[in-house]
Amino acid sequence: MRKSSCLAVLLPLMLLVTGCASKPDNKQTQQHNDYRDSRDPLETINRPLWDFNHDILDRYLLRPATVGYMTVVPKPARKGLVNVASNLSEPASFLNGTLQAKPDRAAISAGRFLVNSTLGLFGLFDVATSIGLVAQDEDFSQTLAVWGVGDGPFLMLPALGPTTVRGTAGGLVDNLYFPLGLLNTPLTFTRAAINALDSREQLMSMEKMLEESLDPYAFVKESYYQYQLFKIYDGNPPKQEEPEVDESIFDDLLDDL
Repeated sequence: MRKSSCLAVLLPLMLLVTGCASKPDNKQTQQHNDYRDSRDPLETINRPLWDFNHDILDRYLLRPATVGYMTVVPKPARKGLVNVASNLSEPASFLNGTLQAKPDRAAISAGRFLVNSTLGLFGLFDVATSIGLVAQDEDFSQTLAVWGVGDGPFLMLPALGPTTVRGTAGGLVDNLYFPLGLLNTPLTFTRAAINALDSREQLMSMEKMLEESLDPYAFVKESYYQYQLFKIYDGNPPKQEEPEVDESIFDDLLDDL
C-alpha cells in the first residue's frame, strides 16, 4: 500500500474539508485560534515551516520542477524510475515485516525484490505486481508503532513535509538497511528527488481542493495521521468511537443563520 493508499485517504479528507469551505467569520477564526491539538505542541514552529514549504519551496521550486519533469520525461520512463527507487526499499520492507511478526508480508517483499531485481531489470519493470506479489510497504516507523512506541510530537520539516518524531527516527533507520545504506550521496539524492517528483505529480489533481480548505495546515496534518494509521493496520484501522456532540453547538449555529 503506497501512494495509491495515501491518495485514497487524502481524497475523502479533502472532500470533507472543502465540502463546508467558506470564508470564516471572526467567530470561526477565534474558535480555531482557541483550539490546541495535543499531538502538535510545536504548532507555533510548524505552521511557519508549512508556509515556507507550501508558499515558497513548492510554488517556486517543486511544482515548476515537477511540471518540467512531466513535460520532458515520458510517463513510461517516469514509472520506470519510480519502480527502481521503490525496489531499493523492498529489503527494508522485508526486515520490518519480519520484526513485526508478519511472515507472509515479509516473504512477499523478499519475493518482490528477487523478481524485480532480476526479471524486472534491477527494478525498472514491476514484474512482481503482475504475478500477484503486491507491494507491502512496511517501514521502521510502523515497526516502532507495533512495539508500542508512540508518535511523539508532530513535525513539519523544511522540504520534507509532515512527520513525527517516530516517523523521523524510523526513516533514518530504514535508510541504513541494504541496499539503501550502500548508496553514495549522489544516488541517495537522486532517489529522493525521483520520489519527491512522483509524489508531487500524484497530487497535481488535488491542488485546488487543498487551496480551498479552511485550514490547509490542519488538513495536511490530519491526512498524515490517517495515512499512518492505515499503514500500521495494513489498510484496516480499527473503527474510532464517535465523539460526544454538544448539542448547544447546533443551537449556536442556528442562531447565526
